[in-house]
Amino acid sequence: MTHAPFPSPEPTASEPARYDPIVILPDEVSGDTIHLNSYQRATRTTDRLNQGGMEPPILGLFGEVGSLLSALKKKQRDKAAFDQYDAAIIEELGDALWYFTNLASRAGLDLSILAQRMFREIGDWDEVDQHEFGTFDDIQSRLDTPVSEQDFSVRAIALAGYVGDLVNDFRADAFANNRDKLSAHMVEIFRALVAAAVAAEVGMNAAARGNLMKIFSRWPIDSSYPPRIDSGMPKNERLPERLEFFVAEETSGTKSYVIQKCNGIIVGDRLTDNKSERDDYRFHDVFHIAFAVHLGWSPVLRALLHLKRKSDAELDENQDGARAILIEEGVATFIFGRGLDRQLFEGLDHVDYDLLKSIQEFIRGYEVTRCALWQWEKAILDGFAVFRALKAHRQGYVVADFDGHTLEFREGLDEG
Repeated sequence: MTHAPFPSPEPTASEPARYDPIVILPDEVSGDTIHLNSYQRATRTTDRLNQGGMEPPILGLFGEVGSLLSALKKKQRDKAAFDQYDAAIIEELGDALWYFTNLASRAGLDLSILAQRMFREIGDWDEVDQHEFGTFDDIQSRLDTPVSEQDFSVRAIALAGYVGDLVNDFRADAFANNRDKLSAHMVEIFRALVAAAVAAEVGMNAAARGNLMKIFSRWPIDSSYPPRIDSGMPKNERLPERLEFFVAEETSGTKSYVIQKCNGIIVGDRLTDNKSERDDYRFHDVFHIAFAVHLGWSPVLRALLHLKRKSDAELDENQDGARAILIEEGVATFIFGRGLDRQLFEGLDHVDYDLLKSIQEFIRGYEVTRCALWQWEKAILDGFAVFRALKAHRQGYVVADFDGHTLEFREGLDEG
């Protein structure tokens, strides 16, 4: 089994232990080496751009190439942060490759044929293999030559120029009756993308695979939940199948606060907004419940319910301890702030990717890293749905089904 000549950056000894995300890829792209046509077929199934035609992927490619060039420039400028910029370059390269490939698909162009034409002259332009051809490793190895610092900049500028030419010709409607003209642009851009990868010493295969992992983490083939994080723990250290929390706003003098009960017993402290401007953050514990429902993870909720995993010293200290609790509180606060800017996500069925990406940075090194992006999206959307209900009614029941992965609000008075 072959491997990419430039693999993804490996964790250093000083990094925390990593938990691989649980993402299911289509069978034909689940191996170590990805074929061009297999990648194109896989990405075609993930094209959710909101209109037909070539404009969305062209504009997307233009934007992602700009981000890629920014990452390339930073690596050239600050060589001390080698690993950090390699990871960024691989992600931006993968995103650019996704838009490039879906542009090819929308135009009826075959990725493997474009790749073959990268190495042909005008005279033998059409002498290509119509069947399965090549991998990302194959095409990169043919352009793998040492690159000077000056050449590095030249290749980056060339990539920008080719994409700019594509946009200009599209604006001039040059492709309406001339697919060959578009194909010529695509060959030049493909060659420039590979040349940029070689110059940056990162792998196209790693970029393609990382992109597929990200896309199918967000929009899975099968949105079945993986086994719960605490499934192997003793019963008294696992989240139960189902719980009901009574949450209510109460007033003492001029001060309002929120209490929550579970089985008639108050859990946690009285919560206020902790801010001069009223924004109902006092109801934010619903996000910790949503995390537990959809991710099987909430050090905060485990502490409140006395479900810390004491039988495993490593989990107790590193995954259920004070630092993990602070991380979760930070994530909840960050999500809440973004929600305030999005009208609490009312009427939306998705969250923006940059929010999910920022969350991944927060939780890196913790066991919840294994959870897919779609699980985070469900947790956020369900959490805000219940938050909006509490904001409107000021009290009620939050019903959490940890096995069924549902979170609901039910009106009612305190029955405890």
